[in-house]
Amino acid sequence: MAELTYRRIHRASPELLFDCMTTPEHLTRFWGPAGTTTPTDGIVVDLRPGGAFETTMVNDADGSRYTMRAVYVEVRRPDRLVWTEPGGMTTTLTFTDLGDGRTELTTHQVDVPPRYATPPAQAGFLTSLDRFGAYVANLG
Repeated sequence: MAELTYRRIHRASPELLFDCMTTPEHLTRFWGPAGTTTPTDGIVVDLRPGGAFETTMVNDADGSRYTMRAVYVEVRRPDRLVWTEPGGMTTTLTFTDLGDGRTELTTHQVDVPPRYATPPAQAGFLTSLDRFGAYVANLG
């Protein structure tokens, strides 16, 4: 199993970034890699430790669906958000206020299954981070 870390800096507050990652109305605008959409009715956010986090992404080209199911492990607004998926992959988002109107968002994943650690899968995940960055930039 792999361990992956991604860091991005956004011109936004930690509170705004946290809310974007935990509110279906925001998540629907960017969740998933390029070429997918995530309809609001396919998003479940029960924002508490032990609560469900689910997203159903739809492939724009062929309509195929992929549901990500997870359980929140830690919810500490605006600093930290942790969820675990079946199989054990755990994602930790850390929101670090840089003190100048910018926030560093670190995505750290452990116990990443081999299929998600391949270069094509990582490239797809990076398009997800790009979509998030573009969405947040347009909020301000």
